[in-house]
Amino acid sequence: MASSQIIDLLKVELPVEQGASLVLTGDVKTGLVLVDVVNGFCTVGAGNLAPKVPDKQISGMVDETLRLATAFCESKWPVFAFLDCHHPDIPEHPYPPHCIAGTDETKLVPALQWLENEPNVTLRPKDCIDGYIGSTEKDGSNVFIDWVKTNHIKAILVVGICTDICVLDFVCSALSARNHGFLTPLEDVIVYSHACATFDLPIHVAQTIEGAMAHPQELMHHIGLYMAKGRGARVVSEVSFECMKNP
Repeated sequence: MASSQIIDLLKVELPVEQGASLVLTGDVKTGLVLVDVVNGFCTVGAGNLAPKVPDKQISGMVDETLRLATAFCESKWPVFAFLDCHHPDIPEHPYPPHCIAGTDETKLVPALQWLENEPNVTLRPKDCIDGYIGSTEKDGSNVFIDWVKTNHIKAILVVGICTDICVLDFVCSALSARNHGFLTPLEDVIVYSHACATFDLPIHVAQTIEGAMAHPQELMHHIGLYMAKGRGARVVSEVSFECMKNP
């Protein structure tokens, strides 16, 4: 694991300025986007890329995602959930086989499986890291673009795993698409830091796995937030709800 001194130094040299607490009132149409909060990445022992032991950062992300999803569904606000899902014959290098279609790895974690029955929730299996690209249909249409436009969404609140991989790739693509005019009326892409997480692969463990790269959790989580901020996302450390209103 990267030493705390290194991480502290990095945060000084590459600070992530996080905005004041985001208060959602319903005055601005906001959609919640869940990135890969599935068993294959979050449930202990569920697969090659799932945590081997309980992980505080990941479990905290799931808890915060549950809180947000519950509030959004109670207010019937739009929710979009990406589910990592791969064909067994199409590998995703450099990662080992994971989240194979038809397995429990591709399902939302137990605490969130109730979302499958909520009318305001759109589920989107994706077969690549970038959910924006993974939302593209064979006819060229894009499920995520359609969701934004149909629901007249002006801001998206992004949570999930991994901060520096699937979350970051999606955020960067969404920002580029917004800037290019593909996502009108979307204005803001917001990343909630405490509802994002990534995995931990210390260097001493990575060295025992052929082709693996070290991935210290706290360090890479910070870098993911830093890169998202640098691309134009808002990063917030708190999200609260006030005067909840239905559409």
